[in-house]
Order: sequence, then C-alpha cells, then structure tokens
Amino acid sequence: MPAQEKNPSGASAGTRYTLQPSAKTIEWGYYDAAIAPALRIRSGDTVDIHTLITSSPQRLEDAGVPPNQVESALREIFQQVTVKGPGPHILTGPIYIEGADPGDVLEIRILSIRLAVPYAYNGANPGTGFLAEEYPTAKMRIIPLDEKLGVAHFAEGIDIPMRPFFGSMGVAPPEWSGRISSRPPWIHGGNMDDKDLIAGTILYLPVHVRGALFEVGDGHAGQGHGEVDGTAMETSLNGTFQFIVRKDMQIRWPRAETPTDYIAIGLHEDLNEAAKIALKELIDFLVNEKHLSRDEAYMLASVAADLSIIELVDGNKGVHAAIPKAIFHGTRK
Repeated sequence: MPAQEKNPSGASAGTRYTLQPSAKTIEWGYYDAAIAPALRIRSGDTVDIHTLITSSPQRLEDAGVPPNQVESALREIFQQVTVKGPGPHILTGPIYIEGADPGDVLEIRILSIRLAVPYAYNGANPGTGFLAEEYPTAKMRIIPLDEKLGVAHFAEGIDIPMRPFFGSMGVAPPEWSGRISSRPPWIHGGNMDDKDLIAGTILYLPVHVRGALFEVGDGHAGQGHGEVDGTAMETSLNGTFQFIVRKDMQIRWPRAETPTDYIAIGLHEDLNEAAKIALKELIDFLVNEKHLSRDEAYMLASVAADLSIIELVDGNKGVHAAIPKAIFHGTRK
C-alpha cells in the first residue's frame, strides 16, 4: 500500500509506492507509447522498484547459480510472458506520471540502489560485443557479489568495487516511432549504460507522450564505460526513485546531474555524431543555465569538460560530456 512520507524539512514528499516485477508489470524488450501503465503516480511521488537480471533461469543454472537463488519472479515471467522483443531486457513498468505532457521534462531522482541477489554475470554472445569477430563463441561467468565488502569477486585475486546502476532507464518514445527495441538508446533514454548514474544522481528525460511512461531495468553491479563485450556485471536490483514533472525545462536529449558534475548525453549510430550531440547539449546547458555566450561555452567545454564513451555495443553509440560543478561559484553556481 502507498504511504505518505515527509522529507526532513517537514514538507510533503508525496506518496511512496512499491512496484514488483511480474508478468503484468514488466515489458520484455521494448519501449512503446501504446502500452498500458503498470502504475500511476503523481509528480513528487516515490517508487521502490525491483528489476530483474537479463537472463533465463536455465542459463543461470547452467552457469552455476543454485536453483534456489534464481528469483521466482524471473521464472514466472519466462513461463507466462509471450509478448517479447525485439530487445532482450526485462523492464519493470511502465509508470504513468500524472501531469507529464509532451515537451515537459521528467526529473528522475535516483535515491538508492540495492542488490537483490548475491551474484551477477558477464556474458558474451556470438555477434555481439565491440570485438565480436574475434570472440565468436558464447561465454558466461557468474560473479559473486559481496555486499558487506562492496566488491564483486571476478576471479582469484581480482575484486572489483561495486557501483550498482540501472543500464536502462527510459520513457516512451514518440508515438510515431511505434514499438522500439530496448537495446539501442535514443531520445527516450533507455539502454544508455552510463555507469555514473548511480544512487544520488538525477536523470532528466524529455517527455514524448502523456504520462511519460517510465521503465527501468538492466541492473548492473558495475561496468566499465563502453560495456565492450556486450554485458556488464548483470544482476537484479532494487531502486528507489522520485519522479518530478518539470514544466520549466526543455531538452532534446537525456541529461544528468551527479553530486559533482553536470552531464549531457549524446546518442547516435555514429560515434562522432554522438560526441557532437553531447557537446552541443553541454554548450546549450552552459548558455541557458550558466549564462555564458556560445563562444565562452565552447571554450569552457574544451578546458574543463570530459567526454567519455558510455555505450559502444547496442546499435546507437553513447557519449557523455561532464563538467565539474566545483568550477562554478558566485552568480554562476
């Protein structure tokens, strides 16, 4: 049942909901403006969302996961869901946010992210990955996750600090695009695989249809930028999100804000074009929010912003341009 919450200042923080994955509350492998919502909320509300690992129960067991550690919801979905694809991801949602209209921006505050299972996997499939021609056979490795120590045990003598995040967070695309695969990221967000979108960050997505229709999945315990073999440390996650409809913003592509940086994201099948989109979006941010001239913004991006490849393997490439908050002070802050 939803519950009213108060934030530390005493003001209402909206209603809190829980959304668990089931055959009726997920979409398998697509974003679509025409699907019915799994949950309706208002701007300011918070939702605890459970997302499922992108793998079949059988494949997990064959790779060494004990049957009792395979989530029952994953088994149910594989048994009952028949409408699936063209993408592989099991996405919890969609969530309809009252008052969100095309042209608005959906602000998604990622309040917390927690492990749902004590393992992850990394797997390469034929024809996938950045070096697919050099690695033609399927491989899968189960990676134990030590939540207490905060590390993933990749191999003997190799422990990776965990930075859990959701690889896919998106809204419905424009109605004219129809049902689109969950694999390539685009103007709706989706499978951006940006490892910096951890707990404590904010994602901004342009709204294309009424209600926004937010979906989330593709949980990762951690990842390197680029996700070069086609997968990260794939796992199931629980996340707490607050959704705020912003009618005072207008953006064309996803943006984000971490405690330390402002981030603009560019997505395109051509890596150079993705970088150009990210840079132009960052310049627009600096002009509109920090009140620089376009020439000043371009110069500042050159001396202070970092461009990173976030996505190489899912059709559209991804680049984000990050600029530190710490350089702004006084009236620029």
